[in-house]
Amino acid sequence: MPDSRWICLQQLKARLEYYQEIGIESVSPQVLTVLSNWKSLRSPDQVSAPPSAPLRMVRESSVNPLETSQTLSMFETSLSQAARDESLEQVRDDLGDCRRCKLWPTRSHIVFGSGNPHAQLVFVGEGPGADEDMQGLPFVGKAGQLLTKIIESISLKREEVYICNVVKCRPPNNRFPERDEVTACSPFLIRQLEVIKPKVICCLGAAAAQTLLNTKAPIGALRGRFRDYRGAQLMVTYHPAYLLRNPSAKREVWEDMKKVREALLTEDRE
Repeated sequence: MPDSRWICLQQLKARLEYYQEIGIESVSPQVLTVLSNWKSLRSPDQVSAPPSAPLRMVRESSVNPLETSQTLSMFETSLSQAARDESLEQVRDDLGDCRRCKLWPTRSHIVFGSGNPHAQLVFVGEGPGADEDMQGLPFVGKAGQLLTKIIESISLKREEVYICNVVKCRPPNNRFPERDEVTACSPFLIRQLEVIKPKVICCLGAAAAQTLLNTKAPIGALRGRFRDYRGAQLMVTYHPAYLLRNPSAKREVWEDMKKVREALLTEDRE
């Protein structure tokens, strides 16, 4: 069995390299120092930690030596500071003419996101459809028109919220995004959320919910109640495209949106 401290180190280093790769470089020198000083642990060929492993895996490590706790604290603080220093324009610039996954050859436009960059409420969908791909904007087709009505049902205007997707390029035939596509694109979604810092995130459909909550649970088991996501309240509900096919589910979405509205009002009162 590899030393669990070394596993923790490998996860930290992999995560650090991953964030540097996608453009977050403001990492505390203290973190690098602590990492470089851990040379007495076992050789790295005994463990493997993929760059996409969520930071939560490190926090749930079976050991908590003092140096691990200190390093995690510095690491997370450094990443948080980097996110605070970013803007949505910088995230979009880093995305560039993205060719990180196999979706790029068939796209017409990258669909980054639109809306209020300081929104209290962010909607996260699955990926662009045909209309979105042509216009370069999220939720502009029939599902988007229904989303606009959903937003207005809780006394908000579309321009007051922010809308984006897990993947920024249209999957062929509107299929479910595949794992490698989500892995390549979701860091930019996470950075968008870190920049906006909404009070409430509403995941539209299984792809968004499973990505942000790091779960394989079906949407039926996820929707209808709040979960914490990095300080924001996260609500899962059905995708508007699903409602077009299953109008009877609109009642459940309305119940979810009433909870979203109440959460926003509570935050305002506080």
